[in-house]
Amino acid sequence: MTSNATTPAQPDMISGAVSVLGLGRMGTALATALLDAGHQTTVWNRTAAKGSALAARGAVPAGTVGDAVQSAPLIITCLLSYDNVRAVLEPNSDALAGRTLVNLTTGTPDDAAAVADWATAAGIDYLDGAMMAVPQTVGTPGAFFLYSGSESAFQTHRRTLDRLATSHYVGRDPAAAELWDMALLSTGYAALTGFLHGVALLRTLDVPPTRFLPLAVQWLDGMAHFMPELADEIEKSDYSTPVSPVDMNRAAVDNLIRISTERGVDARVHGPLLDLLERRIADGHPTDSFASIVEVLASVVSHPERRP
Repeated sequence: MTSNATTPAQPDMISGAVSVLGLGRMGTALATALLDAGHQTTVWNRTAAKGSALAARGAVPAGTVGDAVQSAPLIITCLLSYDNVRAVLEPNSDALAGRTLVNLTTGTPDDAAAVADWATAAGIDYLDGAMMAVPQTVGTPGAFFLYSGSESAFQTHRRTLDRLATSHYVGRDPAAAELWDMALLSTGYAALTGFLHGVALLRTLDVPPTRFLPLAVQWLDGMAHFMPELADEIEKSDYSTPVSPVDMNRAAVDNLIRISTERGVDARVHGPLLDLLERRIADGHPTDSFASIVEVLASVVSHPERRP
């Protein structure tokens, strides 16, 4: 029997080896985090010069996608689009078979499902990912990534993935991570847009944003602490003992819109919320919890004809 000690390791069997395809700002940040963690990191980009700074730090530039794929058992892609992922990887399907592909390209749930179908047919262990981070936070506690698809791939490579950001596995459906991404974006955009509207409203009193900021942060922290109660009510489908009922919030949002308009501030950002509250009241639930407007939102899924 031949001893492993005397047999040269094949490139794709090197423990901890990773290949990163795509060296835009985020791809470069991913490769940097892997290098900082001590991983043997191969990099490829259509414009090879983008890899020169990483090569100076110890990355191995690959001349072709095929070379990059064969250099590691774990392939991470961060390209412009899912169409680019298919165009780059499909000619290398045979080389990818038996390896793990983690796709961190930004796209839609349908995009993720289509690439997952191709990967499964090609014998590739596939994880789709959504990056809840900006390049400068990759590799820091401030970043987290979402993954869906092959649970075995996630468990096998979790330690490596955690080098990039805190990893959260959200389900076997490859489309799940992209949908979670949208749900989190929805939460964040609503909060940020509300903050900007508040800044605009206080401009009418010449209040600078930096003075408003501390109280806005404190208020949002209070909102965050209120969210578990809302989540519990929704899971139990029990909105009967509200701290914040629909009719009270309807009056508050109506005042917010009226006063903003009177002061020359565009209040259309809050119009959809007023509509949801009024629809919940029209359905006969004025004293239900604020959380109950999720039923109005969800009703459009079951009854598309109700779409405003």
